[in-house]
Amino acid sequence: MTPTLVIVPGLGDSGPEHWQTLWQHKFGAARVRQDDPDQPTPATWSARLQEVIDATPGDLVLVGHSCGVLNIVHWAALTGGHERVKGALLVGPTDADFTPTYEAYPGVAGMAPVPMTALPFPALVIASENDPYASAERAQAFAEAWGAEYVSAGEAGHINVASGHGDWPDGEVLLGEALHAWTPPDVVRL
Repeated sequence: MTPTLVIVPGLGDSGPEHWQTLWQHKFGAARVRQDDPDQPTPATWSARLQEVIDATPGDLVLVGHSCGVLNIVHWAALTGGHERVKGALLVGPTDADFTPTYEAYPGVAGMAPVPMTALPFPALVIASENDPYASAERAQAFAEAWGAEYVSAGEAGHINVASGHGDWPDGEVLLGEALHAWTPPDVVRL
């Protein structure tokens, strides 16, 4: 059985034109909806992610963007993961330890410090060379600490609607490659 995608948005819940929302509809994904999508804390956001994981049957692949990436890594650090989570696509990770990020978005400070421990499942970090919320070097350091593969998206901004990534076909290709690597060969893929 193909894993179900679980969309894990960042601040503001990734609006209707964001690639995460488009993927949710295109792939029939589950979605994490926070009570307060602008004031993250590791405990509250992780609890909601756990609720969605518990309510979604079968194998899962988490798809986080920005502060949603931090949600996933905090959840993994707090819970040790879940046996049904087969991998995570971590796109445009936000650096909550970087002063200009939380000066622009004060809520992000609630997610500091960023966990720098290995994830209990395979992961792929996709980051931009000119993301205003995390340098490419910092994103590579995250990938290394999390035991994840790293892919540069080139100069793609924050990989969101504002940077021209509503529909994101390159991301779908990377998702397909990740699913191929993380699932048995007899599984039907997206």
